[in-house]
Amino acid sequence: MRKVVKALVVASAAIVAATVMTGCSGSNEQATNPTEITVYSGRSEEFIAPFFAQWEQASGIKLNIRYGDSAELAAQILEEGANSPADLFLSQDAGSLGAVARENLFIQLPSDVAANIPAEYVAANRNWVGVTGRARVFAYNPDLLKVLPTSVVELTNASYKGKLGIAPSNASFQAFVTALINAQGVDFAQKWLEGLKANDVRIYAKNSAIVEAIDKKEIAIGLVNHYYIWEVSEGLGREINVKNGFFKSGDLGNMINVSGAGVLASSKKYAAAQDLINFLTSQKIQEEFVTKTHEYSLLSGATAPAGLPLMSEIGAPSVDLNALKNIQITQDLLVKVGLL
Repeated sequence: MRKVVKALVVASAAIVAATVMTGCSGSNEQATNPTEITVYSGRSEEFIAPFFAQWEQASGIKLNIRYGDSAELAAQILEEGANSPADLFLSQDAGSLGAVARENLFIQLPSDVAANIPAEYVAANRNWVGVTGRARVFAYNPDLLKVLPTSVVELTNASYKGKLGIAPSNASFQAFVTALINAQGVDFAQKWLEGLKANDVRIYAKNSAIVEAIDKKEIAIGLVNHYYIWEVSEGLGREINVKNGFFKSGDLGNMINVSGAGVLASSKKYAAAQDLINFLTSQKIQEEFVTKTHEYSLLSGATAPAGLPLMSEIGAPSVDLNALKNIQITQDLLVKVGLL
């Protein structure tokens, strides 16, 4: 779970003063001037709740929030369809957003919603937008791992037997596997996953548990997002003996995914939901994501979290985030090889 150590400063009402209206909005008073909206949040409460609280105070609108795993919430929205009570879905990865978008359950967002987020982090038809950036890395214990891998495919080698940790149920790992399927095909992805299993890969429920296990020397290396070392260190109140590593430039293991948001087509409260997106993608809040949660801002020219390279320096591969939508194939494959 993401932990925010200090309470965030209440945002100025000016940040959210401008409400974006669309022709799709309902004509009744509750639609145009709602007192509350419902958010399905795949971002953990410890991480995102302080930001939500800022918007509530500045906007005067109450948030009804359902927290959960992004993939599970996406599945819930698909099941609910046009009857979903959610007004906005905030996901920790693009794949879960794409799964909902594929069923035409999001509205098309106007160009002045999240207007400063670069196009590569926005769905092609603007039915969802990125909010923060998260780089895939390998976390490792420098005492246990002297020769670092140059590619994610090397992790099936015998030298990593029993030393690697993954979190197959995590949406970010599933998004990576989806990207692997898209790039190399299902057969390649299956052989890689089977290779990990045969190599006695260690399974964890979440990324933070992987980092903790590396610090304890239970394993030497794990596949996580970049901010988990910071998160675990903050949670423990001490430095941990874990470092972030990047594969060679262009390797798929360096992919950059995004957390992001979309507004449900079944909602009648488009304006307020879009206003919340504008708040989360505003300059001030993007800077707070970097300094207070160690994530990357998606705004052009933004600084990197402390101790990390700029996103442009990571050597990330070119990945179409819109193509990460078929998470069901990935989940089925993980079940098939016995990792889920």
